[in-house]
Amino acid sequence: MRRIRPIEVFSVVVIALLVVAALAPSVLAPGDPLAIHPLQSFRAPSFAHLFGTDESGRDIYTRVIHGTGASLLIGLAATAIGVILAMIFGLLAGLGPRWLDFGTTRFLEVLFAFPGLLFALLFIVIYGPGVVTSTIAVGLATAPGYARIIRSQVLVVRRAPYLEAAMVLGRGSTNRVIHHLLPNVAGSLFVLVTLGIGQSIVWASSLSYLGLGAVPPAAEWGAMLSAGRTYITSFWWMTFFPGLFIVLSAVVTTLLGRSLQQRLRSS
Repeated sequence: MRRIRPIEVFSVVVIALLVVAALAPSVLAPGDPLAIHPLQSFRAPSFAHLFGTDESGRDIYTRVIHGTGASLLIGLAATAIGVILAMIFGLLAGLGPRWLDFGTTRFLEVLFAFPGLLFALLFIVIYGPGVVTSTIAVGLATAPGYARIIRSQVLVVRRAPYLEAAMVLGRGSTNRVIHHLLPNVAGSLFVLVTLGIGQSIVWASSLSYLGLGAVPPAAEWGAMLSAGRTYITSFWWMTFFPGLFIVLSAVVTTLLGRSLQQRLRSS
């Protein structure tokens, strides 16, 4: 095995801390993220309030930690929607007859021509804002890019000798897909998931920032950015720390995905 690099250790440690914050936020921040203390409003970062307080005196550290679960859940759900749809379209294009491959590919190219965030905004305009709608919108926006990658992987694997041997042995189409094709596409699929989570978190937070996803006073990173933008020139910590966690989560998941991608290519 290649030597484990420090950046991989850093990414895994940060992701582990984010998972703990998502599953058991009270362990890291036992306070109430919605508790208001008007007399404590706009306090700068200190030992009493590590990330400072907002306009209602709520502790930003507590809100950021408790908001990890909502942000990661949106990112995971949106990535899952995108990958599932991509698997369907990718398998149809890669395994179907030539006319189906042509039609599916042209359809994906039309969707891919739209900028992802613009496509998500269009979906929200039609179906209305909200956390569920924004999650579905981000998942749909990321699906075309994933589908093209999965299609290319399926086209490579379907010409492999072991798949032709399974066909000669009389294995059915379903059996070949489940037992031979999908396991060999799973490596690339796992890399896609790790790369996609960070992107989905950023996009979902952007939609919340625009008021189209989670809305204040929800403890969600994008909603916290939206609430703090009014005071950004005077009370920088209200937007800095939620933004820092958005960037950090996107960076570590992307770094881990890139590292896995390099290891798969070199193996």
